[in-house]
Amino acid sequence: MLDFGYTISIDRQIDLDRGDMRYIEFVKAIDPSLDICIGCGSCTATCTAGNFTDFNIRRLHTSIRRGDTKSLKQEIRKCMFCGKCQLVCPRGVNLRNVILSLNQAIERLG
Repeated sequence: MLDFGYTISIDRQIDLDRGDMRYIEFVKAIDPSLDICIGCGSCTATCTAGNFTDFNIRRLHTSIRRGDTKSLKQEIRKCMFCGKCQLVCPRGVNLRNVILSLNQAIERLG
């Protein structure tokens, strides 16, 4: 058979059933305000750490919700806990507490 130059693409869909949801359940038990986040990005826009590094609170939030916990340990250390994200949040999500409880979840759950 002739090779037409086409290949089968790798699967890039997000399978939420394979994600590790232990982290988000741990964080929600400590601070349920994470459920009211609408993902507007105000926190990321005002983040001081995001201006100097590639830290992105919105990306962190999305990966927690999807159960993608591979890069959480490195990302969580970039936060400077300045509190600007909490001040500009239109829904009043306590992001500093969410990040602290996520750090506790990483220590306890591995």
